[in-house]
Amino acid sequence: MLDIERIRNNPNEVRNGLKRRGADISLVDEFLDVDKQWRSMQAEVQELRHQQKESGKKRDIETAKELKEKIKNTEQNLRDLEKKRHELLITFPNIPFDDVPDGGGEEGNVSLREVGAVPTFAFDIRDHLALGEMLDIIDTAKAAEVSGARFYYLKNEGALLEFALVRFVTDILVKEGFIPVIPPVMIRPDVYEKMGRLTPDQRDERYYLGQDDLYLVGSAEHTLGPLHMDDVLDEDDLPRRYAGFSTCFRREAGSYGKDTRGILRVHQFDKLEMYVFADPKHSEEEHKFLLDTQEKIYAALNIPYRVMSICTGDMGPTDARQFDIEAWIPSQNKYREVTSCSNTTDYQTRGIKTKVRRQDGTAEYAHALNATAVAISRTLIAILENNQRKDGTVIVPKSLRKYTGFKTIAPKKRQ
Repeated sequence: MLDIERIRNNPNEVRNGLKRRGADISLVDEFLDVDKQWRSMQAEVQELRHQQKESGKKRDIETAKELKEKIKNTEQNLRDLEKKRHELLITFPNIPFDDVPDGGGEEGNVSLREVGAVPTFAFDIRDHLALGEMLDIIDTAKAAEVSGARFYYLKNEGALLEFALVRFVTDILVKEGFIPVIPPVMIRPDVYEKMGRLTPDQRDERYYLGQDDLYLVGSAEHTLGPLHMDDVLDEDDLPRRYAGFSTCFRREAGSYGKDTRGILRVHQFDKLEMYVFADPKHSEEEHKFLLDTQEKIYAALNIPYRVMSICTGDMGPTDARQFDIEAWIPSQNKYREVTSCSNTTDYQTRGIKTKVRRQDGTAEYAHALNATAVAISRTLIAILENNQRKDGTVIVPKSLRKYTGFKTIAPKKRQ
């Protein structure tokens, strides 16, 4: 969430930030109005309590009873206002940095660089699903019978490729000081909200387990952040870097009819996520480090990619700056997103109350950053399609071979 004092003291700055994001700027005035009422009623409750105390000293029992009832009613009104104020506050997105490109959607994103040669083929290429079925490593048909649309089985060398990707990337991250974590994949609603990931317009995207009052996470980010909920970290211990592996669950609400073929846009997938608590003075430096790490991973996999600076209208609501890496997908003849990399500043840490303690004893909210290390299904798509051969054989990237134990995946003979 945003700092309430920022909204109170710099409303025009916040209005401008909302306008750049395409959000409703009237939210600022609505919040300030409710906040003003809340502060006034808070003062009223304090005054009534003072009067009640004075009545008690004077043994004015009748007045004390009247004040008690009035305090009860006023406190209920105060709680109602506080709830409304909170509901408004959590709908504010983060304020983008000044140099983030302006734009209303993905057409406003800016390509910073393209890396790697886009492959050319002297034969009619196959998409990842056709390859996966030939190689007997992807089965969406049986998964649809078992679980419905947008699920898949990953089998044989496909499963081994996933394990190889996870181990390969984890080895890179551990060398960079990341702490490996397997976090919970279920999260309490109140904690989800504190992470800025359960606003009213996000709930349709989440899987909710009503009997248990728990949500399934959409990323390891969602439970990595709360690992330091209510903690105060010493500035000498920052940055604190975590690498979390989890299965992720997304409804893909509003995307019906889009990317329905194969495993590009699915309800369940595995991902290795980087999450960092940083000193606010160095969070932009840490952001660059995370992006550099992502590029190191995809360059080592020999996947052609481009780096995108995401515009104000296409960024995630928690982000002050976001970069994406998009991998080349031959069957679509274009780049598609495989990672995101975000500096959320103190937006999430303010919700989960994670602070950094200075050497002089003062404390302030830490900054939090998150970045995809490897999203398995989308990375597998890029590996399969960019490394295919005419007969359907796929060449395994050299960086993965010591983990897989094989160099190629060949089509299976039909029985």
